[in-house]
Amino acid sequence: MTKRLPDRTAPGPAPSAGTVPGPVRRVAQGITRAVESRWTIPLAALAAFVLRLSGLTRPIRPDEAGFTLVARSWAPEADSLYGHYFVDRPPLLIAVFRASDAIGGPHFIRILGALACAALVLLAARTARLVAGETSARWTALCVAAITSSTLINLVAVKGELLGLPFVMAGCLLSILALRRGSVPLAALAGLSAATAVGFKQNLLGGLVFAGALLLVSLLTRRIDARAFLRLAAAGLAGAAVPVLATLGWAVAAGVRPGTLWYAIYGFRADASAVLASHSSKAADERAVQLVVIALMAGLLLVLGGFVVHLRSEWREDAPLAAATALMLAYDALGMVLGGSYWPDYLFALVPSAALAAALLTRHRTGRGLAMRGVIVLAVVSCTVSLVSWAAYNLTGNQETDEVQLGAAIGEAAEPGDTLTVFGGRADLQISSGLDSPYEQLWSLPMRTLDPDLAELRALVNGPDAPTWLVEWFPFTAWTREGGELLRQAVEERYVPETTDCGDGEATIWRLREAERPAVRPDCRTVGGAAGTSLP
Repeated sequence: MTKRLPDRTAPGPAPSAGTVPGPVRRVAQGITRAVESRWTIPLAALAAFVLRLSGLTRPIRPDEAGFTLVARSWAPEADSLYGHYFVDRPPLLIAVFRASDAIGGPHFIRILGALACAALVLLAARTARLVAGETSARWTALCVAAITSSTLINLVAVKGELLGLPFVMAGCLLSILALRRGSVPLAALAGLSAATAVGFKQNLLGGLVFAGALLLVSLLTRRIDARAFLRLAAAGLAGAAVPVLATLGWAVAAGVRPGTLWYAIYGFRADASAVLASHSSKAADERAVQLVVIALMAGLLLVLGGFVVHLRSEWREDAPLAAATALMLAYDALGMVLGGSYWPDYLFALVPSAALAAALLTRHRTGRGLAMRGVIVLAVVSCTVSLVSWAAYNLTGNQETDEVQLGAAIGEAAEPGDTLTVFGGRADLQISSGLDSPYEQLWSLPMRTLDPDLAELRALVNGPDAPTWLVEWFPFTAWTREGGELLRQAVEERYVPETTDCGDGEATIWRLREAERPAVRPDCRTVGGAAGTSLP
């Protein structure tokens, strides 16, 4: 069994005054005093829940809209996991979006996201209490609440990363409990919880990596014997197999071929990665730099960096726990880098590692403990500043909603039976129009991967099922010049253009020549801001 370390926590002073400005120093001292309260953890969870509810005031985002549209039209076939639309996500995520939409419409998923954040804070605090004591639990709760509530990352949209995090964290907690108690049932539950997270986003394997490393290093350091290792490992694998077998069982019952299921969840990612690698993107490089800056400003990078700096010392104190945390962090960081797109909410995958890092370091009364508490104070301050700035930005009408405005305007001009396709994928525009799309791609990356020369889209435009409306949100030649030019020729033969000030002045609405409709008049600029620069 792993030995529980003594509670080395102490409220500790705020970061050294030095040159820290007076207001910041006073805020830091206030946060430090607040940590001493027994209400810190529930209040942190409540804050995480309430702050994420602010997303209910903002329009639905592209991924949320896309998942909702896929869920609404879900009709599995042998060679199509979801039927008409394609998306590279596991069935559990789409099932949750389908249930959420049925309960309260597209925005209800944000209530589920708020609940997920509150649960994550409570689970992170419970894990920290187990490994480091009560004071560390409070600091960890503040750390997780601040990072998940930061508008620098994403306070609005709810996707698989956010919904899966509580299951990753629960898997870590149950793994530690199972190891310390030698409990087979807890090990099975740990595997079940960690594998369930994969059903929300296929790369959320961090909980399984953590559990496996914890057991293996415990064996190598003789914290447990081989018999206990095999017993707990077998139970964990059995628990992890349940979600996998359940998904396979559903696919067979629904008539979906196993190969189709595999390609949608994992095979497509390999093809998409090759597409991203073959096309150097200045935008992707810029987002990668921005991702690092965001992680730094939100405090996430400092929390994880502090753990990496003191990894050797943490290893000496509790090798299995330090190794498991380090390997989970390495896996999630590598997955984020290999993803290639570098969207800010990818950082959410690092939160369980950050929670454990905060717990391990804040238990110390030495310099590393004081430094980590100071970093968490900075994370809370950063979260507060970003929230105030974001609220002011929205209240002054500077948050643009071009996609929603344009989609709604097309919907108003459309007649029953009309269809709409958005080139390059803007599912938020699609869903706000209320019109179906005859084209199966709702995102740009699947379009670039599965229809690279736009042959399928050209055939659609030239065929009897051509969409009544076609929005050129991105230029037709954005990803393939030859295919884009051929598409433009086909569109110009059958469609008439309408210009719009949406999409930074570049979007064009194309309408079938034979479809007489009122002019589309979106009012994209009344809410201010340049298109494509919206905050989370």
